[in-house]
Amino acid sequence: MSIFRLAHLSDLHLPPPKGAFGWRDLLSKRLLSRIAWRRKHREHRPEVLAKIIADLKTHAPDHVAITGDLTNYASPAEYVAARVWLEALGPAREITVSPGNHDALVGAKDGESFAAWTPWLGDDDAVIFPQIRIRDGVALFNLCSAVPTAPHLATGRLGQAQLERLDVLLGDAAYRDAFRVLLIHHPPIPGAVAKRKSLEDQDALRAILARHGADLVLHGHAHEAMVSTAPGPNGAMIPVLGVPSASAMGERGHPAARWHAVEIERQANGGLEVKIVARGLDARTGEPTELGRYVLTQACRPPAPSRNPDEGR
Repeated sequence: MSIFRLAHLSDLHLPPPKGAFGWRDLLSKRLLSRIAWRRKHREHRPEVLAKIIADLKTHAPDHVAITGDLTNYASPAEYVAARVWLEALGPAREITVSPGNHDALVGAKDGESFAAWTPWLGDDDAVIFPQIRIRDGVALFNLCSAVPTAPHLATGRLGQAQLERLDVLLGDAAYRDAFRVLLIHHPPIPGAVAKRKSLEDQDALRAILARHGADLVLHGHAHEAMVSTAPGPNGAMIPVLGVPSASAMGERGHPAARWHAVEIERQANGGLEVKIVARGLDARTGEPTELGRYVLTQACRPPAPSRNPDEGR
């Protein structure tokens, strides 16, 4: 038996470096984000993120999945700063980044803005989605729902080309025996977030999952611990899990910072057991601790996303 440990964190909102906002940004959506950051910077703290990362490293995961929002304005200076942060986190082959809506606030619609993060997007040298990384029998399908949107919108979209590629890849027999994990920023679940923040083509994605299946979907964006399911083939239900922001103080109606350890254990009889261990800041001490754990089963069929599923366990 062996265990593959996948760490999941999201919505880092790294502090914008000096020069991240210029006079040209006064005429773009970045102005609204800068105004919002004056409020949010009290909630998203680098010292909180540092505690979460230190705790994550003590558990030595085999791979780290980050589902978006490393930046706030999607400025060139932030892309560079985020790359420096990623380099300090660990080797690029052990970290996969799925961009979020804040990472595509403005800019190119074809993903060119993420070129600085290419080594963390996948094993392909091109900025293209989805990308697949195979690690010890686990296949990570990295999607990108991050696209520029109009002011006051935070919607996501995969687009027809990406959906068509995913349809082919999930149907490929080469990945049939792998544990297939989809990484995406926006939750592909109806009602998980407000319409102005939702994934526009989630129905198309869910149709692909219903046709080909997957073993797990990980997302961010909602800043909540969420557990739900999406229909798979032949009545199977695919677990869909969201994690709160990894830098949150927990003072604005959302949970304090946490990360999830996804432990995929291969049983002697050939089966799999998937355990989720939630770790985050203790409300009393402000230090990282285990918040709860649970095992994923096919019997988990909640009718709608539930929040904070690990609390009280």
